[in-house]
Amino acid sequence: MRQWIIATITLFTLILLIPALVVLAFGEKQSIPLSAEPKHVQARDEPIVEVAVYRSKEKKVERLPLEQYVIGVVAAEMPAEFEMEALKAQALTARTYIVKQLMHKQTIELPEGANVTDTVMHQVYYNEEQLKQLWGMSYEWKMKKIKEAVEATRGQILTYNNEPIEAAFFSTSNGYTENSEAYWQNAFPYLTSVESPWDEQSPKFYEQMTISVREFEQRLGVKLPKDGSVGKVLARTPGKRVALVDINGKQLTGRDVREKLQLKSTDFTWERKGNNIVITTKGYGHGVGMSQYGANFLAKQGKTYKEIVTYYYQGVQIHDLSLVASKF
Repeated sequence: MRQWIIATITLFTLILLIPALVVLAFGEKQSIPLSAEPKHVQARDEPIVEVAVYRSKEKKVERLPLEQYVIGVVAAEMPAEFEMEALKAQALTARTYIVKQLMHKQTIELPEGANVTDTVMHQVYYNEEQLKQLWGMSYEWKMKKIKEAVEATRGQILTYNNEPIEAAFFSTSNGYTENSEAYWQNAFPYLTSVESPWDEQSPKFYEQMTISVREFEQRLGVKLPKDGSVGKVLARTPGKRVALVDINGKQLTGRDVREKLQLKSTDFTWERKGNNIVITTKGYGHGVGMSQYGANFLAKQGKTYKEIVTYYYQGVQIHDLSLVASKF
C-alpha cells in the first residue's frame, strides 16, 4: 500500500514538472536579446517569389528570393549615403520593376532561364561579394541601412489601375522630369513631366565635354556649315529637353544626338571653338520617372517615401504584392 502511495505522488509530481521543463528548455533557445535586429516573419499568405538574374560577367543564371534581389538592386543603383526615405522609394521602384518583368513576356532576348540581366539593360544588381569589394570597410553599415529600407517596404509595389507600373528612374533631372512618350514610343499617364528644381544641387547636374569637329560629324553623319554654327534646336519636349535639331539640313532627335555622342542628357547646348565643339548638358539620364537625386533632396525636406513616389509617378497607388502574385 505504501509503495502504491509513493508511486502515485511521484507520478503527480512529474505531471506538474514536465510542462515547465519543456517550456524552459525551448524558451531558452528562442530567447532574443532586446538589442537584436527584428526579423521579418513571412506571413502565410505572402507569395514566395524567386528572381533569375543573368550574371553578365560570370555568364550564368543566379536564382534568389525577390527581397534579396531588391537589396542588391538598391545597393547598386542608389548611394547608401542617401536619406532613408529616398532608399525606401528606390526599393519600391526596384521591386515594382522586377514584378512587372516577371508578369510579362520579355521583348529583349535573355539567356534561357533568366528573368533579367544584372546590367542597365534592366536594373543593375550586385551580390554580397561584389558589395564587400566595392564598399570595403563601409560594408556593414551600408548593408544594414539598405536592408532596413527594403524591409520597410517589403512586399509593396506601385500600381496604376491595379497593375504594376513601368517604374522608370534616373539619376538627375534638368529641373523637370520627362513625359514617357517624349523619349520612348509609349505614353503612360503616370509618367508625365513634373518640376524637380532640387536637382540643381546634384553633383551630376552639369556636364561638359569637348569633341573634335571631325568626330562630331562622323558620329552624327552630318557636315557642319562653314559659317561656324553647329545646329539649331527646332523643338523641345515637355521636360524642356531637345526634341529635334537641324544640323545643316539634317534633322535629328535629341535622343539620337544623346546616344550617338554619348551625352549625359538630352538637354544640351553646343558651341564651336576652332576645330572642336564644346557641349554642355543639364541633368543625367533619360529623365523619365523618379529622379534619384530629386528623391534624396525631397527626403531631406522631410518627405516620406510614399510622398516621393506619388509625386514622381502621378496618380499611382501602393499595393501589396499579393494583388498580382497570381499572374506570375
